[in-house]
Amino acid sequence: MQFDFRFDPERPVSPDENWLSVGAQRVRLHFVRHRRARRYILRLRPDGSARVTIPRGGSTAEASRFVHKNIPWLQQQLLRPAAQAARSLSWQIGTKILFRGEYAPLETVGNDAPGLIRFATETVRISGAETDFRPLVERHLWRLAARELHARVLELAALHQIRVQRVTVRNQRSRWGSCSRRGTISLNWRLVQTPEFVRDYIVLHELAHLREMNHSPRFWREVARLCPNFAEAEKWLKANAGLLR
Repeated sequence: MQFDFRFDPERPVSPDENWLSVGAQRVRLHFVRHRRARRYILRLRPDGSARVTIPRGGSTAEASRFVHKNIPWLQQQLLRPAAQAARSLSWQIGTKILFRGEYAPLETVGNDAPGLIRFATETVRISGAETDFRPLVERHLWRLAARELHARVLELAALHQIRVQRVTVRNQRSRWGSCSRRGTISLNWRLVQTPEFVRDYIVLHELAHLREMNHSPRFWREVARLCPNFAEAEKWLKANAGLLR
């Protein structure tokens, strides 16, 4: 059995779609039920629509009230660079990408190094024929994540005396991490784009599953013990959900 930290598959409440006025924009709302959700959740999708998750026992009417209370938050998200970056299909010189929780522009290194581009502290070699730097940059980030995440999992596991059998770093589109009963922790390479406290939360979340292979209240108490600021990390992940799309 495997437990994931992920965006779970959606089950639409009805085929009807709703619209919400947010400032000068109209946002399409998709109401979906999820039996494992513990609360109402609002997320902005990369296409500019919003997903509203209804927990078990919840109602569409209450979900609608929840959305209207959060219109200021939704308006703020529509203006965030993350929303724009998530919808960008290609990365060019000047494109700002998320790295360790901060936005950094892709830049040329200079005439003395025409085969390189850089962002933040990183440099990436190019051939000069590329018109889209996204594949090369993402490959670089994946390699970086493979080194850093493996080491961080082992470090935190040793600190909390939790035994891990194996660590893998993968290209996942629907989850940040997962844990198997055999002790394998799998993490999304995109964690290298998140702030360190968010990265550590995902790692600790999966390590907690090695003690509680469920999402019971006991599991969440263990998460809170290992990572007291987990609610802040979850808030960041919601605001930047477009990274997985």
